Amino acid sequence: MARHVFLTGPPGVGKTTLIQKASEILKSSGVPVDGFYTEEVRRGVRRIGFDVVTLSGSRGPLSRVGLDPPPGNRECRVGQYVVDVTSFEQLALPVLRNAGSSSSPGPRVCVIDEVGKMELFSQPFIHAVRQTLSAPGTVILGTIPVPKGKPLALVEEIRNRSDVKVFNVTKENRNHLLQDIVMSVQSGGK
Repeated sequence: MARHVFLTGPPGVGKTTLIQKASEILKSSGVPVDGFYTEEVRRGVRRIGFDVVTLSGSRGPLSRVGLDPPPGNRECRVGQYVVDVTSFEQLALPVLRNAGSSSSPGPRVCVIDEVGKMELFSQPFIHAVRQTLSAPGTVILGTIPVPKGKPLALVEEIRNRSDVKVFNVTKENRNHLLQDIVMSVQSGGK
């Protein structure tokens, strides 16, 4: 039986919106939920990058267009975006470590939006995701990109796990998936 729930689909289809709505429903039903999501940063109509936003409200840059990497750091770039690995790790890693070590009874949900190219520049993140996937009592509600180009090892590992249910989000089905996602997460922790 699937324990973890991941959404996949093309960029901009609504995966993050579904994750946010599902998180709110789960929280309001008393399920402990922690984690992070990524949010576009725009200047006018132009997307200039992405921020990491934790469910507790902390925010920091994940990537920016034309950003110079911090001195001493190797440049991590996806297309036009330079990834701020240090900022990402400062926000995402504590959330993942807490998810696997909570002593609250019953299942808890860890939101990971997303496990993608930018996030995979962080080896500690990869390790923390694997640990969270194995943490008893923790259910991951996450997003992964659609396969495109060279496979991403951790993404394929997640996609092929027997304890993962993957929802393929499309413009046609995105407005009807929320209840199925919430029910899958709620049954995953049992």
